[in-house]
This record gives sequence, structure tokens and C-alpha cells, in this order.
Amino acid sequence: MIDVCLLGTGGMMPLPSRFLTSLYVRYNGRCVLIDCGEGTQITMKKRGISAKPIDVICFTHYHADHISGLPGLLLTMGNAERTEPLLMVGPKGLERVVNSLRVIAPELPFEIRFRELEGDENSFTVEEMPDFEIKAFRVNHNITCYGYTMSLRRKGKFNVEAAQAAGIDRRYWNPLQKGETVFLEDGTVYTPDMVLGQERKGIKLTYCTDSRPTDSIVRNASGSDLFICEGMYGEPDKLEKARENKHMTFYEAARMARDAGVQEMWLTHYSPSLVNPMEFMQDTKKIFSNTIAAKDGRSMELKFREE
Repeated sequence: MIDVCLLGTGGMMPLPSRFLTSLYVRYNGRCVLIDCGEGTQITMKKRGISAKPIDVICFTHYHADHISGLPGLLLTMGNAERTEPLLMVGPKGLERVVNSLRVIAPELPFEIRFRELEGDENSFTVEEMPDFEIKAFRVNHNITCYGYTMSLRRKGKFNVEAAQAAGIDRRYWNPLQKGETVFLEDGTVYTPDMVLGQERKGIKLTYCTDSRPTDSIVRNASGSDLFICEGMYGEPDKLEKARENKHMTFYEAARMARDAGVQEMWLTHYSPSLVNPMEFMQDTKKIFSNTIAAKDGRSMELKFREE
């Protein structure tokens, strides 16, 4: 299962009840943060989330409302006596941008490693999370910007009859079930495909902010259990402004959620002028009924769906 917490839902500037953009994802004790806007640490504290165990920080792009909270977060991680390396992922220029921000956070007791994205799509896994794939995909903003999908693969069911028929000792069942190959001293080799059925449906989470609607978003969000998407404007008369500033409306996000066949969508990254997102939900739900106007701190536990 995957734990998700939307730490900030604001765009452009923080408000008293709405901090800037950030998403926290936890799987098997490992943690990924996407974006780190101003106020990220405050919501983390409110939700009882520690900054120390974050393994990866991914950035969609380098506008201030998506990265301005980073120096303070790094200092908090350092003050917590973190020593493990931290991986940062983002568009080209990541190392230069982060090192510029670190002028006010120069002394850290841990190493920062950088992975800069290029091209339309990039997929990778972290060594400590081999079954958890992170994929970045280009979207359409006024600077280089990426959305992210996170997918947790699910191995096939263990076939006891097949294991018994192959004469595999029970002591080797557990590693095979985990996907490990077993080598015996007599040269015998047992592979997971001998005892595992076809891979089952896993869990998929997609996150996208600061973009016009694109085919790449629909394609990469396809079949997601949870789709977190920018809804900068709820007012119908803001469509032209959304087009001009390379953002999107509630209704455009809802159409993408519908076309992608997602299970649920959370709207986020609201304009400061959007005082009450709920005011526009009735019309949004007519397009995609399972839409939620998310607030800071909204959490969810994504579980495998039983087949």
C-alpha cells in the first residue's frame, strides 16, 4: 500500500489556510516528496510527518511556489542529524538551482545527489524501493515542467502446486515469492517464474500541476487509482486567463480524469483569488463525478484492489 498526503494546495502565494504546493508519498518506510512550496514543513508538523526519512525529492519545475520551502526543509533534515544521501530529481538545471538556494543552507551533514531530467519521459527506481517506479513526463507550461506517476508493481500469486511439482523445498518459497532467484550448491537454479503467476494490477498515483491539458497527461494518468491535478481556476470566465498563463480550470482537469479512466481525482494548486473551491464542484462533478476539491493535509491510503 501507499500512503499519500497532499501537504499544500495553493498556487502563487501562501494563504492562512492554504500553503504552497507539495505532496508526500510513503511506501514501505521509504518517502518521496514532490515539490516543496512555502509552508510544506508546517503541514508536515500538523500531520506528524518527519522530514528526516525523506529519500527522494522530485520537482515539477522551478517556479518559487514549488521550491521556495526547500532551504528550510534541508536545514530541518540536517538538524535531525540525518546522514543518509538525499536524491533530488527535476528538470535540467536542478543542481544549479538547488545550490543557489543553499547559499542560506550551506552546511549539511548529508550528501545531495542529483538526477536531471531530459526529453519527454524518464522512468527510474530507487535502490531501496525496487518495486516502486517513478516516471516523469513533460507537460505544457511556460517553462520546462514535468508531471509524475508512481507505480507499485504487484507480483503474481504464489502457486503452491507448481512449487511442489517442481520439488522445491519450502525454505526457498519465501525468497522466490519476493522475486529472488535461488542458486543451490549443486548447481540447481530456481527462478520466480517457476512458482509465480502473472503480475497482478498494482497501485498507480499521478501528480500534475502547472500545465495546459495535454495528451501526455491523459496517457500517463491512464488507469490511476488517484490523480492529483491542478485546478487553478474554478470560475468559468477564467478560461482565457488559464490559456494565457499555461494553467487549467477545474473542468479541463475533470475531462482529463474522465478520459484517463482514473478512480479518483483531487484538485490542487488553486489561484489565491479562488476563495471557495467547493462553489464550483457541482458543475465539475457533472464531468467527472469522483472529483474532490482537496484541502491541505488531505490523506489517503492506496491499497491493492482485490481481483
